[in-house]
Amino acid sequence: MKKWISSLLSAVLFICLPFSALAEQNIIRLATTTSTYNSGLLDKLLPVFEQKFGSKVHVIAVGTGKALRMGRDGDVDLVMTHAPAAEKAFIDQGHGVEPKSVMYNDFVLVGPGSDPAAIKGGSDVAEALRGIADSKAQFISRGDDSGTHKKELKLWQVAGSEPGFDGYKEIGQGMGKVLQVSDELQSYTMTDRGTWLAYQERLQLELMVAGDKRLFNPYQVILVNPERYKGLNSEGARALAQWLVSVEGQRIINNFRINGEVLFHGSAQQTVTTN
Repeated sequence: MKKWISSLLSAVLFICLPFSALAEQNIIRLATTTSTYNSGLLDKLLPVFEQKFGSKVHVIAVGTGKALRMGRDGDVDLVMTHAPAAEKAFIDQGHGVEPKSVMYNDFVLVGPGSDPAAIKGGSDVAEALRGIADSKAQFISRGDDSGTHKKELKLWQVAGSEPGFDGYKEIGQGMGKVLQVSDELQSYTMTDRGTWLAYQERLQLELMVAGDKRLFNPYQVILVNPERYKGLNSEGARALAQWLVSVEGQRIINNFRINGEVLFHGSAQQTVTTN
């Protein structure tokens, strides 16, 4: 009897192993920005993909810098980020392949209703940043090497101001947390529009500056190079990337709204319609 039970257990284990391996193969590891996560966009996109393709997407929401480092180390299958210069270096160094433009939105400056720097309603981001620095008002920076942080530092250079004035604070947190801290301290900050719209109703902060073309914020999806790292689910990653730029994926992106406002615009080279 014991021998029979042992043989039965061995057979069951043998049968189950391929299914376990198959389940692992169906897991896609995506490193992406906190802005796509905090906005709620992924909650709309990924369940549709997962049901259609029988896959599970594990999302690691971090700053762009960390997402690209995870890709460089082969810890994820693909990345979706928003820092063009850093993404180009990632690809040029052989860490990433098959980049695809997925969507865009823009950055905005937000701040307290009291507006101590007197920048509200402006459309020149450099002038607004100079006003914040000159007035020594409080400004909360992500300070986390994210795409937003990289963009912010570049804009300070454009403004000809150093982000080291007394009111400037780096907190090393994601966009949602930065907005919460800025609200508590009644400080200025720069945020992507998607996260701002997702958090706006919970905050007392107000929109200060928007519309400057220098605030443009494009997102790309990039596969981690399968020739450089073993064990990647490149087939699943490619399927996800291609679906994101498909008509269906782009339509979901374009139709995603909060309080009637569009958060992201699909940017794949296709004709995309919205409802």
